Amino acid sequence: MTAHTGTFEVRTSGKRTYEITGEVQRIIEQSGVRTGTATVFIQHTSASLVIFENADRTARDDLEEFFERLVPENTPWFTHTSEGPDDSTSHIRMVLTRTSETIPIARGELQLGTWQGIFLFEHRRSSHRRKVTVAVLGNES
Repeated sequence: MTAHTGTFEVRTSGKRTYEITGEVQRIIEQSGVRTGTATVFIQHTSASLVIFENADRTARDDLEEFFERLVPENTPWFTHTSEGPDDSTSHIRMVLTRTSETIPIARGELQLGTWQGIFLFEHRRSSHRRKVTVAVLGNES
């Protein structure tokens, strides 16, 4: 059994989704694991991870617009706004999504579906540097 951990940084430029599938796959290849699991974890409370449609950008546009309407900024009863009107909304959006995803590995590759990708979902308006950790566990054969 092999255990390997790798990290990478995603520089965001505001609210939207950023595909990270390739970076996760790169860490799996570095690990040498052929069969096992990869757990992807984001170390932030105002961004999250989602597995989502990666073939048609308009699907992600719809997701992003849905969250804008579901948890709008400038909601008058939000009190946690010390970092701006997107402060509380970014934390709530993170709670409604996920901070980690676990994906099976077979033949050294993520076992995502044909139209699936792994995305960092930035919930803040300003640019950030987001740290993602990938833990790979499995067998090399």
